[in-house]
Amino acid sequence: MQAHPISCRAALAVAALAASFATASHAADWSDTSIGWRTGSKFAEPFNPEDIKKNILNLTHVSGYKYGTNFFNVDYLLSDKKDPAFAGSNNGATEVYIVYRHTLDIEKVSGMSFKMGPMRSLGFTAGFDVNTKTDAGYNSKKRMLVLGPTVSLDVPGFLNVSLLQLWESNAPYSTLPPAGGVPRYQYKAHPMLTAAWGIPLGKTGLSFEGFMNYIAAKGADEFGNGTAPETNFDAQIMYDLGSLMGAGGKFKVGIEYQYWKNKFGNSHKGPAGNGAFAKTPMLRAEYHF
Repeated sequence: MQAHPISCRAALAVAALAASFATASHAADWSDTSIGWRTGSKFAEPFNPEDIKKNILNLTHVSGYKYGTNFFNVDYLLSDKKDPAFAGSNNGATEVYIVYRHTLDIEKVSGMSFKMGPMRSLGFTAGFDVNTKTDAGYNSKKRMLVLGPTVSLDVPGFLNVSLLQLWESNAPYSTLPPAGGVPRYQYKAHPMLTAAWGIPLGKTGLSFEGFMNYIAAKGADEFGNGTAPETNFDAQIMYDLGSLMGAGGKFKVGIEYQYWKNKFGNSHKGPAGNGAFAKTPMLRAEYHF
């Protein structure tokens, strides 16, 4: 089987990013870089009635410095043939999805304390999402900027809640004839309420980790259809297997579950059907450097 060009480019990009983060971590007050794998057979894609199996490789880097924190993640998603690379193909689609967030700690910048009640600190978050997917249908080329306040709550581990404004665009079919495909389309600016957490469960070696996004409708899509509010809940229970080997925090395994309603703003009650409503159990493993 011949490797798809996007696979080679993605692998090289991830390797380069891993090397750059390994170097950058020396300038941070603290950092955590990990590689991971997760898999499930109940993934869904809008307008596709099939249950799809995917293997997902990820590179994640989190670090803190004097005035704030950085979060960076690359997912490399490999579908089975039920989400084909092109019409009639027995090869599955490939996708690269990149997320970056920088949170500036307002207390550390201003010298003013924002600790009150359950609130640990107040920050301001900016960042972006970028993806590229090669498949038989949409061929997403998403670009999204995010900006808004973040509240850090006083819990074991961390729990951050943000209210972000989103500016999103896409240029579907850009890899298919006619040359240039559909021009880049800008959706209506819309808000997202989002939370991210990592909470240890006592001294069990277990932790509860994940994120949840509630994204408002973003107006009409590039084909003139209305969009729907989107809910994406993705959480995992992880066990620190490394602690049994004398390397606590290094190797984790666990189970994950994703509930994604109205995926990408496509109503599951419309033409996108059940493909816009994913309920996906997964196995997950990750190694921390």
